[in-house]
Amino acid sequence: MEIDRDKIDDAVLALLWLTLHDERRAWKGFDWDALERLHARGLIADPVNKAKSVILTDEGLRQSEELFRALFTRPRS
Repeated sequence: MEIDRDKIDDAVLALLWLTLHDERRAWKGFDWDALERLHARGLIADPVNKAKSVILTDEGLRQSEELFRALFTRPRS
């Protein structure tokens, strides 16, 4: 089985939106490799620090909400 890291990163980014607080901070209790890849893509600030949360960039915030809605919500009837 081959793991699709892009799908993992999309899921992590979507779940970061779920844990948003203070407008653009999200708890960073996810896989460090995924967080590093999101940082390399410019979607979050550097996750390596003492804070328990990470800051989403403008683009990261936009994509995280979009992915959350696509992956974890049902269409309204």
